[in-house]
Amino acid sequence: MRRSPILAAAAALAVACSTVYVATTANAAAACATAWSATAVYVKDNVVSKGGSNYTAKWWTQGEDPALKSGQWDVWVNNGACGGTTNPSPSPSTSSASPSPSVTASPSVTPSPSVTPSTSVPPIPAGGLPKHALIGYLHASFANGSGYLRMADVPADWDIINLAFGEPTTATSGDIRFSLCPATECPGVESEAEFLAAIKAKRAAGKKVLLSIGGANGQVQLTTTAARDKFVSSVSAIIDKYGLDGVDIDFEGHSLSLNTGDTDFKNPTTPVIVNLISAVKSLKARYGAGFVLTMAPETFFVQLGYQFYGSGPWGGQDPRAGSYLPVIHALRNDITVLHVQDYNSGSIMGLDNQYHSMGGADFHIAMTDMLLAGFPVAGNTANVFPALREDQIAFGAPSSVSAGNGYVAPAGVQQAVTCLVKGTNCGGYTVRSGTNPNFRGLMTWSINWDKFYANEFRLNHEPFLNALG
Repeated sequence: MRRSPILAAAAALAVACSTVYVATTANAAAACATAWSATAVYVKDNVVSKGGSNYTAKWWTQGEDPALKSGQWDVWVNNGACGGTTNPSPSPSTSSASPSPSVTASPSVTPSPSVTPSTSVPPIPAGGLPKHALIGYLHASFANGSGYLRMADVPADWDIINLAFGEPTTATSGDIRFSLCPATECPGVESEAEFLAAIKAKRAAGKKVLLSIGGANGQVQLTTTAARDKFVSSVSAIIDKYGLDGVDIDFEGHSLSLNTGDTDFKNPTTPVIVNLISAVKSLKARYGAGFVLTMAPETFFVQLGYQFYGSGPWGGQDPRAGSYLPVIHALRNDITVLHVQDYNSGSIMGLDNQYHSMGGADFHIAMTDMLLAGFPVAGNTANVFPALREDQIAFGAPSSVSAGNGYVAPAGVQQAVTCLVKGTNCGGYTVRSGTNPNFRGLMTWSINWDKFYANEFRLNHEPFLNALG
């Protein structure tokens, strides 16, 4: 998302249920598994031994000592003594959100030990989204010419309200901060107490209020495990303080890129990718099934991956190409809604092997169909990015001509939705994903710009989505 609309370069070559783990308590200790190695890569359910105990990996991990990383929120579970010792002391059971077996190589969850659930914040309720949702961003921390809108005045039609933005103190610190827009910049801004009360009222009315992290100016690069842990603790503090339902990951610019040689989206090795996955899994584990996770990547970081992934097998490509794919894949069981920004984009090749350009229904149809059908990554038919569930997919469109490049009038947006949901009025594009009656809905940048333009987006699309059934 942008504080002011900036055309993004996208030319291709220029570029939840918890599982409970209980330690073994048998009278005779099990045989010791193969000794843990700091250089080996382990995935879910791999068993190792160290110091006379066996440990089972919950997620992908490398270099994380099981003797030190087997607490409640860590990657290893201690299975108890091994090698013949009798009557080992059982370890307390620990709970951690575990990915589906179909999800390959989900990195480990190792948040700061200080991150514990808050007793002062009501638990995040699970569910509550309508079948077809209207999602928007609220300029809560800044002004950009569209006018400030108090939280209490956000119309009730918005089902998910993303607070823009939580930003880091430095690009690599992982320390995310959020505060209300200062009165000097945003005349009429409410007090923090009023803001908190308004969020509480929105949630009581069934709306979801999230912290959107990043944006065009908020580069976030979790290059170290220390930055990862700071990200978890600082984001948790914001969620708890404001009583939020979850987070929106809006990493843009140079936040995500793939190191040379990192060519398999199912098994990422680049620290900024692995640490982001780990951090989000940690947040989900902390807040449970009700935690809402949305993402708003640009097409460059997702659909461009159909042609180009990272720097490529011979180097020379933009290492950011397709770099959201390993994040989406590892978190596919945790994502509530993925709404790619179908704007501020160059032309992108669709599943019909034709280039599609923003500004009409065709772009929304082709780009969204890729996520609903799945696609080979970098043209490799043996390495397919699997389709996501239709209820996880929405698409993003500017609310007005001032909100971003690629504005589409309401009739064009609704043509795209009708095509994706019912398979009709698709123009010249043949939808590969079939009909998608549970398609989640529409996202826009932004609620503020929509109000500035007489609420065109909301007033047209909310009744349209409701009528889809």
